[in-house]
Amino acid sequence: MNRVAESRTLRLINVRPRPGNPAQGLLVAGNLVLRCALGKGGISAFKREGDGATPLGPMRLLYGWHRQRRGLAAFSPLPFHAVRRDDGWCDAPDDRNYNRPVHAPYRASHENLWRKDGLYDICIVLDWNIRPRKRGCGSAIFFHLARPGYLPTEGCIALKRGDMARLLPHIDQRTVIRVLR
Repeated sequence: MNRVAESRTLRLINVRPRPGNPAQGLLVAGNLVLRCALGKGGISAFKREGDGATPLGPMRLLYGWHRQRRGLAAFSPLPFHAVRRDDGWCDAPDDRNYNRPVHAPYRASHENLWRKDGLYDICIVLDWNIRPRKRGCGSAIFFHLARPGYLPTEGCIALKRGDMARLLPHIDQRTVIRVLR
C-alpha cells in the first residue's frame, strides 16, 4: 500500500538508518516508506555541535520556511514563513542567539537559509535543543530537501522534493519525527 495514512494528520514518523549505510535512512510515515538522507556522522545519542550526526530520539515539527515560487508549503497545515535573503540560523555555541534564527549579515557563525542549491526550499525546524537550549549540543537540525543521491546532511533529515510534497499535507505541529537506531 502506498498511502501516507488514513487520517489527515500524522502523529508519528519513524526514521531508521538503512542497513550498511548510516548516513541514509528509511522514513516510515503511516503505510509509506521513503528513503531519506541523514547526517554524515550517522545517528548519535550524544549529539554535539559539528559532529555531523542526526540526533537520536523524538523531535516535534515546529514551523518551517519555504522559498516562494517554488511551491509545496501551501499544501501543509504546518506554519510556514517565506524565506528571505537575509534569513539565517546561528550555529555558534558561544553566541547569545545560538540555535536561533538570525538576520544576515550576522557577526557569529550561521547557516544561510536562502540557498542556491534548493535544499531549503522547504526547511522545517525540528525541536532539537530549542527549549531548553544547551551550548554545544547541536543546532540547525532541520527536516529539508535532499541532495541528489541522498548525500549526507550535517545532521538533518532530508527527503527528495516529491516525497516531501506527499508528506506536507499530513504534518503539523503535533507531528513527531522519532529517530531510531
